[in-house]
Amino acid sequence: MSGLFKRQNVFDPGADWAAPILWYARGVKAMKARKLEDPTSWYFFGAMHGIWRELWDFYNITASADAGPKPSDAATYVDQCQHQSWYFLPWHRGYLIALENMIRHEIKLQNGPHDTWALPYWNYFGTDQNVLPPEFRTADWPDGIGDNPLFVEQRWGPLSSSTPFDVNSQTNPDPVGHPDFVGPGGGGSAGFGGLETGFNHGGGTNGELEMDPHNIIHGLVGGGHPTLSFPDGRPLPGLMSNPRTAGLDPIFYLHHCNIDRLWESWNNFPIGKPATKPTDWQNPTAPKWLNGPASVGEREFAMPNPDESKWVYTPQKMQDITELGYEYDDLTPGAIARPITLAARMANLGLTAVVGTQAGGLTMTKVEMIGASAGRMSLAGSGTMRSSVKMEPTGRARVSESLSAKPLAPALPDRVFLNLENVTGLHDAVIFQVYVGLPDGADPAANKGYLAGSVSLFGVSQASDPAGKHAGNGITFTLEITKVIDKLHLDHDFDVDKLSVDFVPLGNIPNAAKVSIGRISIYRQFE
Repeated sequence: MSGLFKRQNVFDPGADWAAPILWYARGVKAMKARKLEDPTSWYFFGAMHGIWRELWDFYNITASADAGPKPSDAATYVDQCQHQSWYFLPWHRGYLIALENMIRHEIKLQNGPHDTWALPYWNYFGTDQNVLPPEFRTADWPDGIGDNPLFVEQRWGPLSSSTPFDVNSQTNPDPVGHPDFVGPGGGGSAGFGGLETGFNHGGGTNGELEMDPHNIIHGLVGGGHPTLSFPDGRPLPGLMSNPRTAGLDPIFYLHHCNIDRLWESWNNFPIGKPATKPTDWQNPTAPKWLNGPASVGEREFAMPNPDESKWVYTPQKMQDITELGYEYDDLTPGAIARPITLAARMANLGLTAVVGTQAGGLTMTKVEMIGASAGRMSLAGSGTMRSSVKMEPTGRARVSESLSAKPLAPALPDRVFLNLENVTGLHDAVIFQVYVGLPDGADPAANKGYLAGSVSLFGVSQASDPAGKHAGNGITFTLEITKVIDKLHLDHDFDVDKLSVDFVPLGNIPNAAKVSIGRISIYRQFE
């Protein structure tokens, strides 16, 4: 063919079961006809993202008698997904391309439109698109009764049916507003794309796009079973709720296609590039990122081709989607149409458009802790839970000075970050919102000005495993609270010894989930 494969919004073709989604279903069906041990099977592709064989068998997705991947294939491909890492975006881009190539191969074998077909995306931010696409909701489809390959029973979240869910109430409506791919970390920003890591299958600190909307959508779709549980009382997880089952759900790939689209939107955004430094809205240039973890002696990124040969790729090869042969029909990012002037951008970002630098930049970003909680906090139940952070007076005063209308020394205002450190738990479907400085007795829903953000514990159970790479230290979530702190400062509510932090769960957090936060801390990031 000539030109590029065009990935389209799954809701745009018009009628249900339009050609892009119908041929996707037919390709998925063909892949599902093969066993787990086959590198071209649906189940093998799921295992590349992560495998929880006991649960797969319990859900009758695989049979206990089925052979697993061959040892050599397992070492090359299985448990490969990158999370809490600056490799999150490029690894998943390669994963989508491999799946797309496999589906396209199946379409060709069925004499379908393989020379034009591309994977659709699900833009849950779009108008009337905050609902599971209809082709995924029922077991019937145009080619049969009761055997729709896109339907899975294990979807139990609020975004798993024909009932619309207010996605914007739980997600960041401006997912591409942060200009730095990699943040300084250490309590400060993790950046749009995540912190520098080696090969990282899970555990550590989420990048901004991975945390929201990526993790949130996983939890909203997958959820947990309303009545069935493990013997210890934990709800059974929906497939999308856990990294070790997520790749088995066909909606996973449309969700990640949208995450990939948001990365491309970020790379092409804002119009006219009103950047304040050369690295704004640019991918990393560090050799370790460009060449991937294999360049430092760790695992390579590898996918099976339809002929079972191995395709090896690096982040450097994943940067230009036109060179990869595809494009998107629309790059509108989230629910907010971003302004393109620097003044308007700074106003809409809470005066945070200029942040630090990468190596080789003009200034040095610094991070300082200005408050911390007393110790570990458990989260359980369905009501609001409160903790507090003891503030360090000098650091708090520095933040107030930087936010004042007439600072003593002209400088960019501090950015302020709330860290939920070393969050551990046994149930990945948990979602909660975090409020900072909420007045006593105030209704959180009516006081969104104090909202720091939403957190989904996607990946927490594996990151809490003491035998894992991170020794059970869990996941750290970093939320920018500059706007909230600025509001408290203007309202004269920031000059306090302790700052309240409230947690509002979406649904119930069961005691058996054993969710706890190691420490709640607040950091200022400045130049």
